[in-house]
Amino acid sequence: MKRGFVQCALLAVVALAVPSAGPAAGAEKTGLPTYPVEEQFVDANGVLIYTVSMGRGAPLVVVHGGPGASHDYFLPYLLPLAHTNRLVFIDERGSGKSEKLEDASKYTVDAMVEDVEAVRVALGLGQINLLGHSFGGVLAQAYAFKYQENLSHLILCSTFHSTKALNGVFRQMKAKMSPELRAHIDKMEAEGLFGHGKDYEKNRYTNEYMVAAWGEGYFPYLYRNRPDPNYDPVANGNTSWELYREMWGSHGEFVVDGNLASVEYADRLSTIKVPTLVTVGDHDESDPSIARDMTARIAGAKLVVLPMSGHMTFVDQPGMFIRTVTEFLSPVAK
Repeated sequence: MKRGFVQCALLAVVALAVPSAGPAAGAEKTGLPTYPVEEQFVDANGVLIYTVSMGRGAPLVVVHGGPGASHDYFLPYLLPLAHTNRLVFIDERGSGKSEKLEDASKYTVDAMVEDVEAVRVALGLGQINLLGHSFGGVLAQAYAFKYQENLSHLILCSTFHSTKALNGVFRQMKAKMSPELRAHIDKMEAEGLFGHGKDYEKNRYTNEYMVAAWGEGYFPYLYRNRPDPNYDPVANGNTSWELYREMWGSHGEFVVDGNLASVEYADRLSTIKVPTLVTVGDHDESDPSIARDMTARIAGAKLVVLPMSGHMTFVDQPGMFIRTVTEFLSPVAK
């Protein structure tokens, strides 16, 4: 990537409703701490990026997975980090409440790196700690390659540095399925996953495929210790589909062949010099073998494998996840 900079003249912050930092007028003062929530849109070179922040301390910027999900799935699980960090959640371009783009080719990791940098500059965050989960970890790595001087710490959670390696994991995942489930998924993928079904399904996976792929195929790798009893694979499809198809691809959940196929960062990880934490579940969709290889390539990186955990480690082992991140960021631990 060529080194670049954010054109500050194009940055603007549009404030939404911000709750009062203190008690309501006439309310009794209790002395209890409050954590106001601040919502803003940052104009990142013409694309409105939604952010929401809360908490006290050094800024901890959090970027989500998908690609095409939103920050919502982190809540309420990451809220305890607000005691010691200013949490800044970002909805990436095309995701959540951020602006959707007509030209899907503008959904790239490089463009999202510039969006993160725009948020950092616009909010006056200075040096940041950056946490990326799943696809967000890919984005966090790419940010570190370009803007490392703006980082204090890097946290890579249940992510990958090589699409080839991840596709290999998916092939193994499919091989371990029951023959019936694998045949069912293979059949739907061979027939094409878009343009079928009811009108609302034509530009997204059908409910049948979502139940098979996300509800049965992925589920054992999503949760282990605390399976979400309310998990709904169809509702989980509340995704930015144009973005998803551009970046992940159009041929199913078990192969990445969109523009993320270019993610091969193995030879670049040695350039990361900031303190780095890599976390992964022992039953993660992003297999621990990937996390081990990433850790070995980043000098001084720390690896934590959370037991009895799938991809959603902060759901399976919330206390352990929060302690791990807090201790890593704590000045006392240095």
